[in-house]
Parts: sequence; C-alpha cells; structure tokens
Amino acid sequence: MPTTPSNDSPLILALDIGSSSVRAQFFTARGAALPAPTAHVPIRLRATPDGGSEIDVDVLLTAVWRCVDREMEDAGDLADRIAGVASCTFVTNLVGVDADGRPVTPLTTYADTRAAEEAAALRADLDPAAAHARTGCYLHTSYLPARLRWYARTQPARFERVAHWRSLGAHIEAQLFGAAAVSFSVASWSGLLNRHTLTWDEELLAALPIQKHHLSALKDVDAPRRGLRAPFARRWPALRDAPWFPAVGDGAAANLGSGCATPARIALTVGTTGAVRVVVPGTPAEVPAGLWCYRVDRGRSLVGGALSGGGNIYAWMRETMRLEDRDPAQVEAALAEMAPDAHGLTVLPFWAGERSPGWADDARATLHGLSLATTPVDLLRASLEAISYRIGLIFERLRPLLPADVQVVVSGGALPASPTWLQITSDVLGRPLIISQVKEASARGAALLALEALGLHETSAPDASIDGEQITPNPANHEVYQAAMARQQALYRILGKESSPDSLQGNR
Repeated sequence: MPTTPSNDSPLILALDIGSSSVRAQFFTARGAALPAPTAHVPIRLRATPDGGSEIDVDVLLTAVWRCVDREMEDAGDLADRIAGVASCTFVTNLVGVDADGRPVTPLTTYADTRAAEEAAALRADLDPAAAHARTGCYLHTSYLPARLRWYARTQPARFERVAHWRSLGAHIEAQLFGAAAVSFSVASWSGLLNRHTLTWDEELLAALPIQKHHLSALKDVDAPRRGLRAPFARRWPALRDAPWFPAVGDGAAANLGSGCATPARIALTVGTTGAVRVVVPGTPAEVPAGLWCYRVDRGRSLVGGALSGGGNIYAWMRETMRLEDRDPAQVEAALAEMAPDAHGLTVLPFWAGERSPGWADDARATLHGLSLATTPVDLLRASLEAISYRIGLIFERLRPLLPADVQVVVSGGALPASPTWLQITSDVLGRPLIISQVKEASARGAALLALEALGLHETSAPDASIDGEQITPNPANHEVYQAAMARQQALYRILGKESSPDSLQGNR
C-alpha cells in the first residue's frame, strides 16, 4: 500500500511495540504506509524456568526511542506534516514503579504463568462467572489480579516499594509527559476493567492488595497529550507539540488495520502468538464461554480468544529439531508433501501455557504418539496442525456473533509465511482465508484511530486494496481434521485440563 503523500497531506507516526520488536512507520490520511523503510529494533523477552516472562522496561524504552529517532531522521521535510503520534503495544503487561517513576519490577507479560496458585485462590474466593461477565476476562495467570497477588506473596519487600502499577503504554506516556494514563483498550486487557462502566472493577480491587490510586487514570483513545518534556522536545523538535495518543491494544489495532472493523470480517492473526478476534458495537450482553471481551474504545468491543503459541512454537521447533540447518524452502516442501494428520501424533501446543479457550493455568506442551519412526518434520507438521485446531475451537465459539458469510482475514508474520500452514488452517476451519496485504496491520490500526480522533481520516477516498490471495479449503481434509481435533480434545480431558475451561464460567 505504499504511496507518496501530497504536499499538504497530514501524516501519523505510528509505533507498534510488540513482544519481539518495536517498529515505527508513517501513514497518510488514507491509512496508507509511506514507502520509506520501517524503523525496526528487535527485543528479547526473558523466560525463567519457573514460568516467568519478563523484560527490562528500560531496555524496551530505549528501543522505542531509537525507533522514533530513526523515523524522524528519515522524515526530512515531511516532519512538518506530522499531525500526531499513535501507538499500540502488546498487552496484559505490568511494571511497578516507585514514587519517582523508577521501575521497581521488570515488565512482566501475558506469558508469565507464575501466579497459578493465586489464580486458583481468586477463583475460590470470588465468583468466576460474575468476574468474567463484568470484566470480559478470566481469573487466570494471564491477567493482572493473580499477578498482583503473586508479587505481594513472593516479593513483599519489592511490592511495598511500588507506588504505581502501570502498563507499558502508560509508563511511556509518563516518561514523555510526566503524567500517565491508560486507555480503555489497554486497561480492558488487564482483567481489572469493568467493561460495562469503563471503570476499575471495585469487587476485584477489594480482593487485591492494592487500591485504585495504585493504578493509572483511565481515558479513551481520542484523548491525546501535548507538550513533550524538555529532553524529548529537544530530541524531536518536530514532535514537541504534536498530539500523542494513548496506546491501544495491539490486537484491537490489528483488527482495524486489516479492515476487520465490523462483524462481517474476523481477524486471524498469528505472529509470535495467535488470536482470533471480531469487533462488535457496544459490548455484548454475554461473552461466549472460554473467550474474552476487550475494548477498542468506548463505542466498540473486541471479542475473541488468544493463544500463547504461534510463531514462537514454529521457531522453537526449527531450532530444537535442528531444522534451522536446512533450507527453509526444503522444510516447507517437506511439510507440504505430508497428508493431513498422517504422522499419528496428538499435540497440545502449550509451550507457553494456555489461554483460550481452556485457560488451564498449569498447561504445558504434550506430544503423544511418538515412535522411532517419528521425524522432526512430523513433529513440526503436527505442532502446526495442533495450533490450527486451537484456532478452530475459538472460531466455533465466536459463531453466534458472526454472520453466516463472515470473511476470515489473515495477518501476522508467522502464518502467512507458510503456505502449508495457511492451507492447514483453511482446511481446519472449512472456510476460505483472505491474506491481508497490510504488512504492518497493528501500526496501521493505531494510525487509523488517531486519524479518526483528529477528524482527518479520508474515508471518502478509495482505500488501497488491503486483501490479497485467497486460500480455499479442501472438504476432505476438513473431515480428517475434525476427527483429529476431537482426538486433541480427548487428550486434553485425559490430562485433567477440563477443570479449568468452561468450569470457570460457573463453578466456585
């Protein structure tokens, strides 16, 4: 979608702060990316043996500043046309800071599973179904209520030093402007926001070792800040008084950026992790079992499910099975030659734990059916199929919110990179897949929200084509995969994971 802006076309600088890299790019009022290279700084999360998922927040901030530096250096005369700065971040992150705003804790992520004991205690102390109905989130290690209790129990001295618990976006805002607020979008991923009232949930707060003043103020995505603090104003003079919009959740931004802004189009994104999401007006009266309901903004919700596994499992398999030593094209060809479910393996792809739809706190990866004939390519193909089965489970639970002719739009760095995996997923769903041509869907979605808030989005102009190739399902393969999905679910039940999924809806 590259384009060259006219001499008076406003631009949005969009930051996409992911769990594996930080990116920055300019977008026009039509939502088209400029042809200039995207600034890109890789980052690395630290996984600990006890289930921790952390990063030094100062390292992450440095990556963000470097991306802005690069884009501003390359902007030249275009810098005068910057109408605002938008951002999206990976969500369900948390950092504790002291009274002076200095980090006391690392930034923890959605993949941190150390609070399983606290999540179980919360489910015993509270009504899980009522909490899910109010917040759209489960009492699970992925969300912040359990993590805050874990900090208080395991690191009491550090916990006492924390004056404020912030999201990454709020912490960035505090560095830039000296004050922090969190958008409804990001707050909805915390498990602490009441999705109906758009306030911090009083009942949950009463069960936690914090109070409301320990959390950031809430605001919508259309409430930017202006006036950078002196060090940043000197660093980026063209951005000194530009409106900086609060960060939104990367999943919400990815939906909008790939054209999935209504129930007619559902977004399937597989990058480091995976998600299936649909934007609906308002907020639904009930959230489908096993799924979550977040916020895009005060007028729209995002309903779906997320996987903790995706491209990260593909990468782990390639490295561990020494497939990285082989030509990627040869590996892809070997995957494509295999018949569906021909390896005889059943995989629970929970290398990084489980989120939707089962929410088993203690879930770990399981490979069943190994023999001396099993090859590394068998393991890789079985793992990719297994991830697609989890996608299929989420899709089925979303069906009541979708029209019969819903379009499935694929984005992300992992799934579109493998033609074989795309065909597997289409066959599992039994539906065509549309490959999004938007290379930076999350950044584009954040930019579109900023343009909408500024009243600058040129909706009357013809949008550049954002849809690419269509993958058509094979009905015979769909039948094979339905049986394989049932086998995966049977293994899930045998291992006792059914105590966490739908029981979270109503059992105390």
